[in-house]
Amino acid sequence: MKIAIPVDEKSLKSNVCASFGRAPYFLFYNTQTKESYYLDNSAVASQGGAGIRAAQVIADHGVKALLTPRCGENAEKVLSGAEVLIYKSTQNTAQENIDAFLDDRLSLLNHFHAGFHGHGDK
Repeated sequence: MKIAIPVDEKSLKSNVCASFGRAPYFLFYNTQTKESYYLDNSAVASQGGAGIRAAQVIADHGVKALLTPRCGENAEKVLSGAEVLIYKSTQNTAQENIDAFLDDRLSLLNHFHAGFHGHGDK
């Protein structure tokens, strides 16, 4: 299974980014092969719709689980349409969140915010 995590740096030791749509990078991790790769988030500088764009990238990469601290309603619609489950990450490293996911210690995210609609990082 392929999972994705928004991260601040291209490292398994990186913190999980607090913002899904505005994360600088996405970590993709294959739970079967243990292989990982990183992708620059092209939506990070978007005026609006960063979460939707980021969600489409996650879906396009065949991800089945997203580990993130929060997610907007519009991004959630894209992800659920692509059958991506969204789990609430912890305030630990990407690797620690992967381990928690594999040990079934993360819960599904059950609150989705309305989004910032162009008001983020200004």
